Parts: sequence; C-alpha cells; structure tokens
Amino acid sequence: MELDVVGLSGETQLVYAALVGLPRSTASEVAGACGMSPGTAGRLLSALVKGGLATKTAGRPPRFTAAAPDVAVTELIQEGERRLDAARSLVRQLAEKHREAHRISDPNIAVELLTGHEDISTAVHRLTEGARHQVRAFDRPPYVDRPGSNLDDQRRRQRSGVAHRVIYDRAAVAWPGRLQDDILPSIRAGEEARVLAELPLKLVIADGRWAVIPFSLASGGHSVAYLIHRSPMLAALEALFESEWERATPLRDTGSPAARAGGPDAETLALINLLASGCTDAAIARTQGWSQRTTQRRIHRLMTELGAVTRFQAAAQAARRGWLH
Repeated sequence: MELDVVGLSGETQLVYAALVGLPRSTASEVAGACGMSPGTAGRLLSALVKGGLATKTAGRPPRFTAAAPDVAVTELIQEGERRLDAARSLVRQLAEKHREAHRISDPNIAVELLTGHEDISTAVHRLTEGARHQVRAFDRPPYVDRPGSNLDDQRRRQRSGVAHRVIYDRAAVAWPGRLQDDILPSIRAGEEARVLAELPLKLVIADGRWAVIPFSLASGGHSVAYLIHRSPMLAALEALFESEWERATPLRDTGSPAARAGGPDAETLALINLLASGCTDAAIARTQGWSQRTTQRRIHRLMTELGAVTRFQAAAQAARRGWLH
C-alpha cells in the first residue's frame, strides 16, 4: 500500500495500513502488527490523529481507529492534485515573463522587478490605495509588514465602496493573535474572507489592473517581488484567485449575534473554522489560548456531536448545518 504520494511514507503508511484492518487497537497492538516499538507506534498514531487519518478514544490505554480511506486519503489526493495544477499553471506563466521582469526601463512591459522590503511595501500600498472597485489577496507568511498594520486603511477603503476578498492560508489563521486581532475585525468591517489549508503563493490584485507576487516563499524570499501590469499574466492570476476562492471555506465572524443565532456558540464556531482550515491541534490551542488537552477534548466533543469520525467529516457536517456559510 503506497501512500507516499499523498504525504504518507515509510513507517507512517505502514501503521495506517495496519490500523485499517485493526479498528480500536492500542498502540501496543499496532506495534506488534508492524514489528516496531510501542513508543514509535504511539508517536506515528498521534501523527495520524492530528492529520485526520485516525481517531483516538479516551481510556487507558487509548484505542485508535483508522479513518475510512475512501474519505480521508481521497481528499488528500484531490488536494494535492489541485495544488499541483495551480502550481504548474503559474510556473508556465512565470517562465514566459521571467526575462521581461529585468527590462524595467521599458514602460510597456508586463512585469517589473521590485527589490527590498520598502519598495515592495510601497508598491502594495500604492495598489491598494488606488483601487476603486475591489482588492483580492492570498494571505500567507512570510510578511513584509506586520499583519494587521493596514487595518484602518482597509476599513476606510471599504467604507468608500472598495470590496475586499481575502483567502487566508491556515498558517496565517494560526499566526499568534491574528484571528482575533486582525482577521475577524476585518470581516466585521465588510471583508469577505475564506481559508484554505495551503495557498500556492502570496498575491495582491487591485481592480484587475495590477498585482504583486513574491519571487520566493522561502525564508527571506519576501525581499524580491514582481509588479504585474494588465496582461495575460495578470488574467491568469485573476483566474487562479477565482478558482481558489470557489473551493475555499468561508470564515465567519464568530462573535457576532448573526453568527450565534440558531447555531453553536462563538468558541465552537471558531473551532469549526480552524478545523476547516486544516490547523493542527497545536495551532488551534495557540490561536484560542487553550491547553493542548482542552483543545483535544473540545475537538472530540464536537466530532461526537456532529457524528463524524474524521476532521474532514466534521467540516462537511458543519457546512451542511450552515455553520460555515
């Protein structure tokens, strides 16, 4: 059973394969089936639980059950395929324009090269301030400016009728203090926000006239970026944004009366949004200010309430109840 193509390899896939045929097994039982130590089996089983590929029941010793492969693994495969398709399309476009990016003396070029944090920050500010209709963005680390530093400017633009649509990477949602101090206040001010487990790049598009994308997402790579003018390249980035928007999960203002009416409380809604974004237990605990144990207990209680055995199913059930719209 080869699962390395969807992110499981070596001992992890061995444990998952064994667990599929051994529901409600202890770590020791799985270890015996796989020929490894109970400690190693326990560590790998915990990783499967965090990834939504297995569930864990309370008790001593705890028992583990594999998530249905046709649900969990198929979702992983589809997610990987979507990211690869988007990445291939973007690489083809960037390859065509790479040489042009250095010809910054030509006013008719489609791409300009920006170097240095100050130039990039200035360009993004100029684009967003010049927007008259809408600003669209992929938001993910690393950041040139402190997240949330332009919240007042965004509110002013939205009051003047400029729509903002933002897709957040789960790493952005899990950024300490980001959800409560920046993202939710932006939503209350009128921003339409959605979340994906992983975004292929950082992106800001203003009115379909300009866009900024980084040269690299590696550490320190946010010091070089492309400023893209109206062109087939910009049209491709707009299409990429709209495609990702369609499959992203809406983020709600979990503190508003509208969000609470007829549904779960604010903390439960926040938990559902974080689970749907693919956040790990550690990221959820950090974002919500909970202990790891409290986080796991709340997740287990929510999954039980929704009748779900995986995080995927919990998010799907929440969507069916209208909690994610």
